[in-house]
Amino acid sequence: MSGVSVVALPMRTRFRGITTRETALVEGPAGWGEFCPFVEYDDAEALAWWRCAREAAHEGWPAPVRERVEVNTTVPAVGPEQAHRIVRESGARTAKVKVAEKGQDPARTSAEDLARVEAVRDALGPDGRVRVDANGGWDVDGAVAAITALARAAGGLEYVEQPCASVDELAAVRRRVDVPVAADESIRRAEDPLRVARAGAADVAVLKVAPLGGVRAALRVAEEIGLPCVVSSAVESSVGLAAGLALAGALPELPYACGLGTADLLAGDVVATPLHPVAGVLDVPRRPPRPDPGLLARYAAEPATRDWWTARLARVQAHES
Repeated sequence: MSGVSVVALPMRTRFRGITTRETALVEGPAGWGEFCPFVEYDDAEALAWWRCAREAAHEGWPAPVRERVEVNTTVPAVGPEQAHRIVRESGARTAKVKVAEKGQDPARTSAEDLARVEAVRDALGPDGRVRVDANGGWDVDGAVAAITALARAAGGLEYVEQPCASVDELAAVRRRVDVPVAADESIRRAEDPLRVARAGAADVAVLKVAPLGGVRAALRVAEEIGLPCVVSSAVESSVGLAAGLALAGALPELPYACGLGTADLLAGDVVATPLHPVAGVLDVPRRPPRPDPGLLARYAAEPATRDWWTARLARVQAHES
């Protein structure tokens, strides 16, 4: 690699338990890639994230079949007033609402979840689309009860994402509810990402380009899984987010809004013009955006953090060979 820059980007709201998104940006002959597996992931799991970064930096991406992608706004586990404001300010017509946060009873729907979903529906109006994401936080009975209650509060749900942790649980929930079920972790963190389709466990496949190893690898999964696909992000900077947009731009069919509006979750970014959606739409880039040197300097990680990420990247690169 010609260069590696490690940054720590502040977030507007706690999301996925973090308030700062750490990431390593790598430069190669085709441009820049992003290596940002979450810190709790081991080197073996992080390998796919490196392959995604290497693809962007060394190979570039396949040609897109569309120029623009509709995206949802993402509503973290915040109060109803803030949830309403996030949706109204986004201009999006689809909202993904985080529910079943850690610490909640997996057998119950929290009053906070219901209030958040109601506020989102109010902000979107009757024609907007509401989807919820539980990140595997419910058991089967809890999921069935929660989905029923949340669908009522939302006046209908587009789908529920990863209501339970395992494929067998997803299949059981899908048999008991009318709301479509989307699989995320059961694809991107699975040894066999195609099992959800064989088990009849999902109606929708959520694809994240970095955990699947890059745009080309994710396109192969999309072709083999045979389900409608939604492309979502892993809360990357605009450099990594561009890879997700490249995947969304290259999919033969894209029936749903994608979860790629997550630059709005960051209070800082590494490019001069971050990939913020306009009226719920993003343009598909032809190549990775180039980081701004001044922003790399502004958000440069502390030396200990930089050294940790540099060592991690070296280990993962060695793991491949």
